[in-house]
Amino acid sequence: MKKFLSALCVLCLFSGVSPALSAKAEGDLSLTKGCKAAYLMDCDSGECIYSFNETDRMPIASVCKVMTLTLCFDAIEEGKAFLDDEVTISSNASGMGGSQIFLENGYSYPLNELIKSIVVCSANDSCVAVAEKISGSEDQFVADMNQKAMDLGCSNTLFANCTGLPKETQYSCARDVAVMFANLIRHKEYFDYSKIWLEDFSHGNGRTTSMTNTNKLIRRYNPCDGGKTGFTGEAGFCLASTAFKDNLRLVSVVLGADTSEDRFSSAVSMFDYGFANYKNKIILDKNVTLNDEFCLKVGKKQSYAVYPERNAYL
Repeated sequence: MKKFLSALCVLCLFSGVSPALSAKAEGDLSLTKGCKAAYLMDCDSGECIYSFNETDRMPIASVCKVMTLTLCFDAIEEGKAFLDDEVTISSNASGMGGSQIFLENGYSYPLNELIKSIVVCSANDSCVAVAEKISGSEDQFVADMNQKAMDLGCSNTLFANCTGLPKETQYSCARDVAVMFANLIRHKEYFDYSKIWLEDFSHGNGRTTSMTNTNKLIRRYNPCDGGKTGFTGEAGFCLASTAFKDNLRLVSVVLGADTSEDRFSSAVSMFDYGFANYKNKIILDKNVTLNDEFCLKVGKKQSYAVYPERNAYL
């Protein structure tokens, strides 16, 4: 086992992988246009491929719903909530402004449909409804969001609400958003919603609201299968997105873009660069035993096969 781990360390050191490129250091490499910060990373290893002002604190608008969705899927994974749970809408939730699905005060909706509306059309009213469902109140939910950010090592992030609507003392950075989004998409159920382009949301009383995906890349850029947009006058145009090609899953973040086109074109440029210059090599496969066996002198058997706890990538 020691020999194997030593060989693995040597492989990592001499694999020839290029270091992350910083736009500050590599002035001739400009993958983004008209934005204040950007970040590109490999989702599996967490390795940074490209960065630009990646730790600058700034508002991220509705991209903060990446964390709202994370707590939803965490609660489902832990058995604290279920997709078919009925969620009764409060006056607080139904009265939210900005992008919304126009939920009826006092009506009940399946949690599944509320999550879908957050992913597809960034519904603020659904965010507050699920926050109250999962944590009892939006204030407690926001506290849980901040705790989760701390747990993920996102030291340049502070949430003040679960919608991203303008409010003092809330911010994040491109690197933190990438980490949070990569954590969100480990929930494979997320992709059941993220690729929906157009769908009607039923209110159960004969009324429907049309939902169109705010992430235009799922129609414009074939490898892209998920993302979260955001916009306010203060934050500018923001986007966290992911794309998968040739066994490589990338996560890109664009913050503070001047136009909607700038955020999408910048994300595509980063993705194209990543796919053109990097490959994802699996070093340890969780389904394949290691060559060495583990010996246990007082065990029921003298030796045991050893499997990696999880896949390891380079």
